[in-house]
Amino acid sequence: MNRDDRVARIVPVVIALVTFVVFIPALRAGFVSWDDDKNFLANPNYRGLGLTQLRWMWSTFLLGHYVPLSWMTLGLDYSLWGMNPAGYHLTNILLHSANAVVLYFVALRVLRLTGVAHVDGNTVSSSLVFPAAFAALLFAIHPLRVESVAWVTERRDVLSAFFYFLCVLFYLRAAEGGTTRRRWYWLSATTFACALLSKATAVTAPAVLLILNVYPIRRLGGEHGWWNESARKVYAELIPYVAMAAAAAAMTFVALQQMVQLHPAQKVAVSAYSLGFYLWKTIVPVGLSPIYAMPANVDPGDAVYVVSYAVVIAISVLVWTLRRRRPGVAAAWLAFLAIIFPMLGFHQNGPQIAADRYTYHAAPVLAILAAAGLASLRRPLAMVALGIAGAIVLGMGALTWNQSAVWHDSTTLWSRVLELDSASSYGHNNWGNLLMEQDKVAEATTHFARAVSLTPDYAQAHNNLGVALARQGRFDEAVPHYQRSLAIEPGYDEPQNNWGIALAQQGDPGRAIEHYRQALAANPNNADAQVNWGNALLRIGKPDEAIGHYRDALTIRPDHADAHLNWGVTLAQQGNLAEAIGHFRQALVINPRHAEAKRYLDGATRALKR
Repeated sequence: MNRDDRVARIVPVVIALVTFVVFIPALRAGFVSWDDDKNFLANPNYRGLGLTQLRWMWSTFLLGHYVPLSWMTLGLDYSLWGMNPAGYHLTNILLHSANAVVLYFVALRVLRLTGVAHVDGNTVSSSLVFPAAFAALLFAIHPLRVESVAWVTERRDVLSAFFYFLCVLFYLRAAEGGTTRRRWYWLSATTFACALLSKATAVTAPAVLLILNVYPIRRLGGEHGWWNESARKVYAELIPYVAMAAAAAAMTFVALQQMVQLHPAQKVAVSAYSLGFYLWKTIVPVGLSPIYAMPANVDPGDAVYVVSYAVVIAISVLVWTLRRRRPGVAAAWLAFLAIIFPMLGFHQNGPQIAADRYTYHAAPVLAILAAAGLASLRRPLAMVALGIAGAIVLGMGALTWNQSAVWHDSTTLWSRVLELDSASSYGHNNWGNLLMEQDKVAEATTHFARAVSLTPDYAQAHNNLGVALARQGRFDEAVPHYQRSLAIEPGYDEPQNNWGIALAQQGDPGRAIEHYRQALAANPNNADAQVNWGNALLRIGKPDEAIGHYRDALTIRPDHADAHLNWGVTLAQQGNLAEAIGHFRQALVINPRHAEAKRYLDGATRALKR
């Protein structure tokens, strides 16, 4: 084995280790109060890999996504780690490290096909290995990757990209021909299907494979033509990919949550801005935020959008003029546009105008383009460039290490949002939630009110403001906010549940029950509504029916301490102290600091002794 072969074998291990080490801070992170709470903490359906869980995983569109394979990996995490977030983060980091290694091999093949560096027979020279390693690391430890890796909810990003990169790698191998060509082709198609089932972002793969066939594979266009027999074979082999992508796209539109959409001119403005934003943050990855909120009013004539149009047009014109002399630049630009296109906001799906995670699948294109530039240099300039590349990798690694700390917990997350944008309604709303958990109700009310004033149609903020007002006994002020929240989002279950709580606290459990009923009609997995319904039934003298609702709540959320507490209270009122004590103890196992459960346990224990 010569030196180059030894280097080629060691480099993938080094890439994986460096990637893992840079993301070590994420191992100490928890679940955050941005979709993690809904996906994992309040969702028992994914917990395990039994038939019940698998049936749910392959049929759910929770939070607007169809990602059954991603759910299966999360179910496996639960089987291994329970609700310990460190295990979920470990899986994310391992998958991301694997993505870096697969991308390294993709970069090697692409660089070899472009002919930018010397290759001797089947041996990859070190002049290709180091640029390919640079591409893998530039992708893997770039700060823009942190959101996808350090946020457990974005398991779908890292898993989908793993299969996406394998799809491209296997396709490149199949394009080399040989007796195993069909096997590599069908492996590529299979991994593409897995990518789609992990996250529909992978629908762009057929466009990428088409571009690769033009350059660097060179089976389409140029001297090969666009519609001869060999070209038609290329189109034919892409048909299964296109069919799968079309099916996934249709499924995505079924899954997407309905939102008010921008006008066409506004969509173009937002898309141009997003594209320019991603290019700029790739070059200068500072000031990264968990959320970049969509402006309340998008005026396509504003300077920021005009500059964005100019940048995108200028780059496109430059690429067009270089298309013959630098076909790799044109291919990379087209591939980047193809992959990033679904993320540019033509269909608005969320409160953001851009997001760091949206670069995950597209970033490898820019990384490989940078690697091709590095590989094309000759000594001594190449040695200087390698030194600069090493410095860039070190700098990116340091920034990524620091950025990972942002996702440590909900406090670090939302404080970062408000640090970068004090007028973020989402930041104020979620900071208010954290204050409510600390029983700082008056401070929380101020933040919820600020969120509502910044974004009047923010249903969650209206609901939370209502809860804060009700906690202060200001029921007459709270109810209009529940009503406003439901007017904005009629299928929102939380305002119904909270409205019921307000009525119950005002001594009207009968009317409260009707709101709990509507909350559960909107969301059958609302365990709190089940507990509250049980409490209302207990107050009107129906303890047996109440127990049924506590039981239903624990079926939804086995770790619901209040369901055990109130079930125990009901049993104690019926004179069944021994069984009641069991429920109080279970509530304390779930939440050892539950003061009310401790008080009831002490009282029931003394009563039983008497």
